[in-house]
Amino acid sequence: MDTAVDAFLEYLSVEKGLSQSTLDAYARDLASYARFLAEADAPIDRGVERRLVAEYVARGRKAGLSSATMSRRLSAIKGLHRFLVREGLAASDPTDQVESIRRRLPLPKVLSLDEVERLLGVPDPATPAGLRDRAMIEILYASGLRVSELVGLDQRSVHLEAGYLMAKGKGGKERVVPLGEHAVRWVKTYLDEARSRFAKGRVSPALFITSRGKPMTRQRFWGLIRSYARRAGLAQIPSPHTLRHSFATHLLERGSDLRSVQAMLGHADISTTQIYTHVDRERLIAIHRKHHPRG
Repeated sequence: MDTAVDAFLEYLSVEKGLSQSTLDAYARDLASYARFLAEADAPIDRGVERRLVAEYVARGRKAGLSSATMSRRLSAIKGLHRFLVREGLAASDPTDQVESIRRRLPLPKVLSLDEVERLLGVPDPATPAGLRDRAMIEILYASGLRVSELVGLDQRSVHLEAGYLMAKGKGGKERVVPLGEHAVRWVKTYLDEARSRFAKGRVSPALFITSRGKPMTRQRFWGLIRSYARRAGLAQIPSPHTLRHSFATHLLERGSDLRSVQAMLGHADISTTQIYTHVDRERLIAIHRKHHPRG
């Protein structure tokens, strides 16, 4: 790959601390851009004109790539050229006057309060597995964690007496997330009554473990959620991320401010959190249409 791209990727890794999966996505998008510029005989660090960037975007659209894909690619390209100018590796930024691609984000699926209660009621707390699973779902809904953050919790991450946990998010960034009394109670019960029965003397720092004493995985937990959702008779089979969406939406519906929800979710940009205001707006429109005599 072009040395300029390599330098940018190293910057994203070392200075920004982006995850490997995000770095891989950047690398793929910029490799496509580099091939296009090579065909046009325009080195990335010099000779790139605004028209070439526009042509690259137009070619992607003509090839049938979605707005979301092209928006992501253009974002990577803009970041690359800004980096090159800032580091003195290029004289100008050809993307400076190129507008970002607007795209309509799909509204996230959320569960109703009744559906959340039905889902929570399925795991059998009389069994160690049911107690563990109830505690995991309670935490997910109470905190809005990503599933990777949930399974990545260790026992030192949760501070039950104080009512919060420390979540490690994207790029290794930590944040404080409050826990409600229900989640605190279920996690405490799991620790007191079930975890040692899974560990069987084996040492693991992970908070949630399997019957083999190994840390719970994302795939395994997703399978459990699907199973419980079917048993609860939910119309839609949620993913663990659906509970994260439900957490944010229900908070905003009850008057929480957007900045607080942003902090709890660990969003770097508040524009990412604003999608949940659209969810609430859609819900209100649906209620109006259903109940107003002229809806």
